[in-house]
Amino acid sequence: MSRRRFFSGIRYMILGVAALFSIFPFYWMIVGATNTSNDIIRGKLSFGKAFSENITRLMEVADLKQVFYNSMKISVLTVVLSLLVTSMAAYGFEKYKSATKERIYGIFLLSMMIPFASLMIPLFKMMASARLVDSAAAVILPSISSTFLIFFFRQNFKLFPTSMIEAARIDGAGEFKIFFSMVVPAMKSTYAAATIYAFMNSWNNYLWPLVVLQSPEKRTVTLMVSAVSAFAYKADYGLIMTAIVLATIPTLIIFLTMQKQFVEGMVGSVK
Repeated sequence: MSRRRFFSGIRYMILGVAALFSIFPFYWMIVGATNTSNDIIRGKLSFGKAFSENITRLMEVADLKQVFYNSMKISVLTVVLSLLVTSMAAYGFEKYKSATKERIYGIFLLSMMIPFASLMIPLFKMMASARLVDSAAAVILPSISSTFLIFFFRQNFKLFPTSMIEAARIDGAGEFKIFFSMVVPAMKSTYAAATIYAFMNSWNNYLWPLVVLQSPEKRTVTLMVSAVSAFAYKADYGLIMTAIVLATIPTLIIFLTMQKQFVEGMVGSVK
């Protein structure tokens, strides 16, 4: 019994240390937003009184309302369109019979191995030819067809009984009615998990918006943080930490709001 308690104590101690290492960067980020740059350089780990000053200076160097509006518009539209397109594609791959669907699906999965950096030039040429450069559409369109989300939805659609779909077809229900009235409501946790994934990817997207968004008034949050980092010759870490904290709040709210459904959706995809 004592040996079991000993090993249990060791286990909890290791987990506690791991949790501390995981939480500390977040704590340091919040503390840094309340301190001056000099305090952060000196390694101060307690809360300061410079948060309001950092916020005021941040509002002077960046249009926060416009930046957050741009990011929210891009992220919300990306999430809605991405979930619609990828879930319908995954439903088709899983529930429809076709001689070549597995080959096509395999090609989709292979595309995940292609680094995005190698696709930027062709994508930019496509957006330039369509006259979409420096617009929100140029950021949204390449993010809609996420191969990972197609894979994720298909794994979850395997759990949905095909017999129910066939029974609905016999009763005369159309395919869109079956999908939106039966399948989607039954897979709420899956959609919640996909929403968190798609929103975080879109909100934190940096490289592609940096390439296609050329006007300062169309900057997203990540571009704003980058601009703040390069604002002065000497980095103002208090200002940078404040910008990062503000940029983190929306993703934190989304995750905490859908945490339970996210766990259920991720577990369901593995079954």
